[in-house]
Amino acid sequence: MGCQYFAPCDHGSESFTIQIPKVTFGRGCLAEAGARAAAIGMSRVALFTDPFLQDGPYVKTVTQSLKAAGIDVAVFSEIRIEADDASVERGARFIAEGDFDGVVSVGGGSVMDTAKAAMLYALYPTDDFLDYFAPPLGAGKAMPGPLLPHLACPTTSGTGSECTSISVIRITELDTKFVIASPVMLANAALIDPACCDSLPGNVVASTGFDLLSHAIECYTAKAYTQWAKIEDPTKRPLIQGANPWSDLAARKALEIAGEYLVRGVNDASDQEARDQLMWGASLAGMAFGNSGTHLPHAMSYGVTHLMREITTKGYAVESPFIPHGISVVVSAPAIFRYAAEGAPERHLEAAGYLSADLRDAGNDDAGEVVARRLISLMKQTAMPNGLNDLGFTAADVKALAASSIRQGRAIANAPRETNLQDMENIYTAALSYA
Repeated sequence: MGCQYFAPCDHGSESFTIQIPKVTFGRGCLAEAGARAAAIGMSRVALFTDPFLQDGPYVKTVTQSLKAAGIDVAVFSEIRIEADDASVERGARFIAEGDFDGVVSVGGGSVMDTAKAAMLYALYPTDDFLDYFAPPLGAGKAMPGPLLPHLACPTTSGTGSECTSISVIRITELDTKFVIASPVMLANAALIDPACCDSLPGNVVASTGFDLLSHAIECYTAKAYTQWAKIEDPTKRPLIQGANPWSDLAARKALEIAGEYLVRGVNDASDQEARDQLMWGASLAGMAFGNSGTHLPHAMSYGVTHLMREITTKGYAVESPFIPHGISVVVSAPAIFRYAAEGAPERHLEAAGYLSADLRDAGNDDAGEVVARRLISLMKQTAMPNGLNDLGFTAADVKALAASSIRQGRAIANAPRETNLQDMENIYTAALSYA
């Protein structure tokens, strides 16, 4: 199946490129921060975190380790959860004024993404914040050079940002999120300590867990790299390049982990095995989609967080309106995969199998339904919203949701089936609620 899926195409890419940071995984590995930072040349670091973690044990452990290694540390914590351009601009000023030779990030995706983008704007400022974003939103300006060395320390089991070369930033003026991406944004090293997830509320583990699940299934079912146009200059090949044999390896294992451990990890905080596995799965999924890209569930999540109103989410001390990223992604996913499976039914059926779905008597024509039913079952077992209605959206919002998300051009193009505005409206309608 894999060889057939990656069959050569006329004028398509003939090669794929893989890039990941040096990864250390294990309980207690945050204490290695000093040695790891020193090994990549840091002597004065900007430690990025958020206000909720600033005075907590993880930042303390990392700070003490850095100082024990003789490294000077200054902490920046003015970061909004679901990071925005103002957070990045504050972080960029902090770096520009601090004479730092490295950055350490301790937190979830918002912290790591802010750290990446803040380095970019501190080192290579632009007149327009949108210059580095892809058209039609931005100018698509190439990043001029390398960033500072970066040691990423995730504290949630979802985003995989420690293993990706992208940063997801909310543009305040447009009230929605967009992706900025370049291989130069990849961290040099990552310390992945699953003990950070021990105290997370179940709803947070569910949201981040569905993010990892979505990363994995999206990159496994993404358009093959051979179907993307060949890029003549290999040094300019993006890592968001479509499904490939390497990303398949990580995605398959991440799906298996989600299928076996997601419900356990959400519903039992004392299940250390499940939460450790989810942390590993998140990083694997990050390695996978960081070298292939996501598609429709992530593209269509941006419309949800753009148009959300008067909603808060249990387990998050964030002002309304707020919908966690993983929830905004998975809420439309069953409807999306019912639609997308027609473009690559074998891949969807395989993905469902890795996710522990029941494949008895299932054929290619059943692939979308099998994936959807498995996702809905997992959502119900973890008390996730049962569609967009549960997030406050109605049929009257469908056209606006689609109009917002259609701007996510590259992610939409990475789907296995071509998708236009009307298709997206139909998907959102189907995602309002699930039987």
